[in-house]
Amino acid sequence: MNQEEAAQQRLKTGTTTVGMVCKDAIVLAADMRATAGNLIVDKRVDKVVPITETMAVTTSGSVSDLQLVIKYIKAELKLRHIQNGRAFTVKEAGHLLSAWVYSILRSSMGVCHFVLGGYDKRPALYDIFPDGSLTEVSDFVASGSGSVIAYGLLEDQYKEGMSADDGVALALKAVNAALQRDSASGNGVNIFVIDKDGIRKVLTKTLNTSLK
Repeated sequence: MNQEEAAQQRLKTGTTTVGMVCKDAIVLAADMRATAGNLIVDKRVDKVVPITETMAVTTSGSVSDLQLVIKYIKAELKLRHIQNGRAFTVKEAGHLLSAWVYSILRSSMGVCHFVLGGYDKRPALYDIFPDGSLTEVSDFVASGSGSVIAYGLLEDQYKEGMSADDGVALALKAVNAALQRDSASGNGVNIFVIDKDGIRKVLTKTLNTSLK
């Protein structure tokens, strides 16, 4: 496998995750299916993972690498909070996470794609791409094999300043659209809202035929 083929392989992450900036809140959503090639290995995966009381990430990529990085980031953020007497900002956590993703890409064939959402002085959303790049997102972002389908709906229906409730409804529609067309995404959706009151799961819906 040459470098170009390896790079393409790293981006074949079977999932659909969505992050959205709403008025005074961040909405994060993801499907529930874990795959290994053509095999569905788990139908109840929670791909939205809280890492502090005010931050969470969506995950797509190599499960072992994702789990390891999440353990590291949780421990590091807690340790630095104790040492410095203050919580990390979402931006600081994003920079730390992107550095680890960059190092993983250079040291193995693994891939990690995170969407980081949180609330400190305001809602903040960052895309941490599998190459380790960090991009602040002002509206919405999607990741995984179903992201192209989700983007089509988000581009058409997202509105700046929309309420968290409207954001949840749109995230559900975007993930559901991907579930109907992307075989690597499926089985349901989990949706979280992050605002000044912290993180809360607002919806878990399993999929039998359709979420419509």
